[in-house]
Amino acid sequence: MSAQTTGRPVEILLVEDNPGDIRLTMEVLKESTVRTNLSVVKDGVEALAFLRRGGHYTDAPRPDLILLDLNLPKKDGMELLADMNRDQNLKDIRVVILTTSEAEKDIHKSFDLDASSYIIKPIDVDRLMMVLKPTENA
Repeated sequence: MSAQTTGRPVEILLVEDNPGDIRLTMEVLKESTVRTNLSVVKDGVEALAFLRRGGHYTDAPRPDLILLDLNLPKKDGMELLADMNRDQNLKDIRVVILTTSEAEKDIHKSFDLDASSYIIKPIDVDRLMMVLKPTENA
């Protein structure tokens, strides 16, 4: 059941370590017509704890969508994506790569690991709306 049919906001997990990119994403989401609830973690290890509701994330909401940076400390975005694919409880969550990398190898590897979209920063409202709409209507 989608967020739209239940009337609840779209749950988004932003996995990003750059404070400027976090602020920019928050601003872009504020401009969106889609209701969202944003949670933010700063690395892949923290993201896995959030997704598995470990540590101080026992009440974490299950995200409808993950916005994932590739260049993260501790566990990078590709490692997190691979871990999610091996976990039956996480592999069905939509993941959008949100990165500065334009490298073809990163793009191909992201899609090989089942990312649903790949957006090169900086992000804008129109590109974010393109990835939010399928979540809202799913």
